[in-house]
Amino acid sequence: MSLTATAAVTCDVRRTGPPVDQLNDEALLAGLGAGDPDLTAAFVRRFASKVYGVALAVLGDPAAAEDVAQMAFERAWRHSSSYDPRRATVGTWLAAITRNLAIDAARVRRPCPVDPETLLGVVAPTREGTEARAVAGEAAADLRAALRRLPPEQARAVVLAGLAGLSASQVAAAEGIPIGTAKTRIRSALTRLRRILADSGGDGD
Repeated sequence: MSLTATAAVTCDVRRTGPPVDQLNDEALLAGLGAGDPDLTAAFVRRFASKVYGVALAVLGDPAAAEDVAQMAFERAWRHSSSYDPRRATVGTWLAAITRNLAIDAARVRRPCPVDPETLLGVVAPTREGTEARAVAGEAAADLRAALRRLPPEQARAVVLAGLAGLSASQVAAAEGIPIGTAKTRIRSALTRLRRILADSGGDGD
């Protein structure tokens, strides 16, 4: 079936089905791959904040993050047929694409530190679903308060690792530091965060 025919079928289905923004992630990805303009726009709306946040977390530069975000959506379009729902959700797959592109970009430029609270505000959780997003929203205020009590370099490291999902080596590349230093910052930050949240009653049991 030609791309034009595929798009036409997609449009016919959509007219009799749910609104575009109510379609699941896999349906939107299929629309992106087929070149459907409405489904592509809905896909970008759904994931733009997450993709930009991951890129910003790695690069620390809003303009560079925007460029990487655009590249990530283009790569997702080109490789949509290779997506395997058994291995990851669409959001996790797209975040991995973004991280890899951002790490590549970070290797050729000097990292620029970003306010960890800014990162917390734009990097979406790696888990999908309404419940996960609600839990993240409720915890955000406690996390921001706790992050303010950490040294900035530790706060950035734990946000990059815990929310953007970067490995210690990727944090090191993003921050321009040795991997041992990155591991120490992440470990120290997690220890202090647990203590702070426990003292404030923010981590439940």
